[in-house]
Amino acid sequence: MSLASNATDTAVIKAFATIPALLEQAPELIVRGRFLDCECLLGPTGHPLHASIRAGRIVDLTPAPVLMRSWRFAYRASPAAWAAYWQPAPRPGWHDLLALTKRGEAIIEGDLHPFMTHLQYFKDVLALPRQHFAVAAS
Repeated sequence: MSLASNATDTAVIKAFATIPALLEQAPELIVRGRFLDCECLLGPTGHPLHASIRAGRIVDLTPAPVLMRSWRFAYRASPAAWAAYWQPAPRPGWHDLLALTKRGEAIIEGDLHPFMTHLQYFKDVLALPRQHFAVAAS
């Protein structure tokens, strides 16, 4: 693994750690997810995070694996895919969660019902680092 990819991995993990605080600053997203309660895995493929979402708020974000903790679905992508997704103006094919899966850069698995039912919520929540990532990664 190269030094650049290590830096990208670290920047992506740090960006994911900021999502709960960024979400708290976006009350319209919390309202959009107010009917969502689930446990899921989100993040980079090699270092996913276990997210506990209650009434649209991320109440816990812990590095996986967490012993004896189940999850309904997982959405994981390569660190390079997250870095491309979080650019201020992502290139076509790197701009959307489902586009990343179509490219083979991301994997969705498990019970997809909560993910698909609240798709716009997840798209917007996982895009929150976009405004800060390019600055932090450089």
